[in-house]
Amino acid sequence: MRLLLFTGKGGVGKSTVAAGTAALAAERGLRALVVSTDTAHSLGDAFAAGVGSGPTEVAPLLFVQQVDAQRQFERSWTEIQGYLRNVLDAAGLDPLAAEELTVLPGAEEVLALLELRTQALSGEWDVIVVDCAPTAETLRLLALPEALNWYMRRLFPVERRVVKALRPVLSRAAGVPMPQEAVFDAIERLYAELAEVQQLLSGEQSSVRVVLTPERMVLAEARRAWTTLSLYGYPVDGVVVNRVFPQEGADEWRSGWVEAQAEVLADVQDSFAALDVWTSPYRSREPLGVEQLREVAAALYGDRDPFAPATGRRPFRIEPTEGGAVLHLALPEAERADVDLARSADVLVITHGPYRRLLTLPASLTRMQVAGAGVSQGELRVRFTEEGT
Repeated sequence: MRLLLFTGKGGVGKSTVAAGTAALAAERGLRALVVSTDTAHSLGDAFAAGVGSGPTEVAPLLFVQQVDAQRQFERSWTEIQGYLRNVLDAAGLDPLAAEELTVLPGAEEVLALLELRTQALSGEWDVIVVDCAPTAETLRLLALPEALNWYMRRLFPVERRVVKALRPVLSRAAGVPMPQEAVFDAIERLYAELAEVQQLLSGEQSSVRVVLTPERMVLAEARRAWTTLSLYGYPVDGVVVNRVFPQEGADEWRSGWVEAQAEVLADVQDSFAALDVWTSPYRSREPLGVEQLREVAAALYGDRDPFAPATGRRPFRIEPTEGGAVLHLALPEAERADVDLARSADVLVITHGPYRRLLTLPASLTRMQVAGAGVSQGELRVRFTEEGT
């Protein structure tokens, strides 16, 4: 199975590219599913078809799904939702308002990822295409599984024991019901499922593709996205430059755009030299429906196979050395001054700009000490040595 995620700044046409890629896969005889993690679902509009909360066939071998957060939340975590209702009821909130508030902020995106996990494990698909939310939301979402890791391994067991022991006292003191064991079980299950999602999205069968338009600000965000996706271990295998003005027959007004875009396109090639770069022209009308979307993808990829296994090194690897090891983490476009590194027991804390990764070290490195670190040739390299060497 091949798993492709498309993200990018809002308005660059990532939904069109994602939908077209899935349509092209179906035309080539691959059973394809395209899923949206964006709360502002637009896949149904792109295909000009009604789309349900489960996989909906819109063409032979082509299925579309837009996740219904309310239904998924009720089905997956009734314990959590029931507990939240009790808390809001104790606070005197109107029951109808409480019903709406028990779907937590960001739950729709999280549930979409978990539905992606379900579909990937089903074995029904040759290709799954994910139309992600705009870049910032996607990065926060993909960082969630590892961000929860430290809390779940260290604080969650303690908190669970304390609440279990003091539940009657805490309930009277706080004036609201304390969570029961079923609630903690549901949270633990949620964490385990999200950890599986992270393994799936960072695996050999998965790739992220960043969609952009040839504009300076959009390119700058795409560069940052590449760096941050690599920071969290998600492999980026290509970028799609969308809405490129054709040079032929350009009038005076369009000639200015052609010239400006040409400068940005040169910078795109330099910035993403290690990746595939695909370009798609600005069309005279919005592509809608399976046929038009398929044509967009066919012209975009040309003779190259967009579903071939990803090549190249993964963002994270460990290289054994004499008396130690070197941890390699891809950080393209990053400068040494922008990266901070710290260690706390078996966790390596890596910060780049506003993003922080709590990287749990494998057992082979926990007994070693950090001997040095640096950023070189687009990657962070951390040297570990055996104690006493």
